[in-house]
Amino acid sequence: MDSNELTVVIVTFKSDSKIIDCLKSIGNKAKIIVVENSNNETFKKNLENQYHNLRCILTGENKGYAAANNIGLKNVKTNYALVLNPDTILDRNAIDNFLVTAKKNENFWLIGPASDQMVDIKFESNKLLEVDNIKGFAIFFNLRFFKKNFFDENYFLYFEEIDLCKRVKNNKGKIYLDSTIKVKHTGASSVDRISEAKLEKNRNWHWMWSTFYFHKKHQGFFLALIKILPKFISAIIKVIIFSIAINKKKRDIYFYRLSGIFNSIIGKKSWYRPSLD
Repeated sequence: MDSNELTVVIVTFKSDSKIIDCLKSIGNKAKIIVVENSNNETFKKNLENQYHNLRCILTGENKGYAAANNIGLKNVKTNYALVLNPDTILDRNAIDNFLVTAKKNENFWLIGPASDQMVDIKFESNKLLEVDNIKGFAIFFNLRFFKKNFFDENYFLYFEEIDLCKRVKNNKGKIYLDSTIKVKHTGASSVDRISEAKLEKNRNWHWMWSTFYFHKKHQGFFLALIKILPKFISAIIKVIIFSIAINKKKRDIYFYRLSGIFNSIIGKKSWYRPSLD
């Protein structure tokens, strides 16, 4: 297959060691754009010196997953793009199989790979299954359908790919899972130098913010409020309980959940960022 048909886009944030195995699995099979959510010139120089098919773009600040992916995708010059998390590893035939499927099914918008989490899914004889959603760790784009309109940048973390897939389906676009494509997702954090406690606070804050924002965007404020209200009340109760029990770790987690929900309800942007160790 012609490697000039595909560009791989990888968003990183302090992912110096996490990305190594991912890049090795791509090799020289495609152009690569790494979008680093910082101003780390050393990271950029090291990658570009090591991989001649790679360009690293520095955002200068942590713009989040959606905005950084949009920067990468808008710089793609090929017909197709593959958005990857830095903690993924491609099977040696993954890129070739992506392109084979793309040529045979030119009406697709998005394709996702098979993974270990999909063992219960029944594929048809042609190895493809049309679905409503695919997971965000590996998304193959047919760029002719997107017109530079990719992820909603209001999301900093979580729900970006669910929102994207919903927009595709609303436009009658085709989304497939392909059982011939294998991409291993380690499921570990894509970040190297943030403590687990800070990551947990970050996950809880943004998951709750994005949950409410997604439902408000697609179903309206009042239905979103009804959906989030049990989580909001639960977070308040647990902050009180763990404060009384002097369990600072759990109290903080539920406080951040509460904060994420509250900030989303009152219409504040997704502003929270974890400090680095």
